[in-house]
Parts: sequence; structure tokens; C-alpha cells
Amino acid sequence: MCERWDTIEVRFGNRIRELRMLAHFTQEELGAVAQLHRNYISDLERGMRNVSLRTIEKLAQALQVEIRDLF
Repeated sequence: MCERWDTIEVRFGNRIRELRMLAHFTQEELGAVAQLHRNYISDLERGMRNVSLRTIEKLAQALQVEIRDLF
């Protein structure tokens, strides 16, 4: 059984936060570029969301990285 801080959602959220900060985006800015609400970005970064493939694609495009770089 995984601990809460080691779930795939938490690890994915940490990676999104890392890439967002490297891109010098606020959560609100990333949300605007990715066409996602800033609260969704916040939830995602905290590991509270199980994202869809479409959302993964939007995030990669907004962060100007390949999808594989999100993982």
C-alpha cells in the first residue's frame, strides 16, 4: 500500500509544480494558458486530481514540453 505522499497523483503534481516554476508561471497563468481553472491547477499540484489524457496534453502544450516530460 502506498503512502499518500507517494501516489502517482502526488508525484505528477510535484512534477507539474516543478515545470510551472521553471517556466515562471503562477498557477493562475498556467491555468489561463492551459485553459484550466487556477483551482484545478492547485488541486492537481497537491495530488488531489486524477487528470485525463486531454488535460495532460493541455498541460504539456502550455508548459511547452513533450508529454513524456511531465512524468
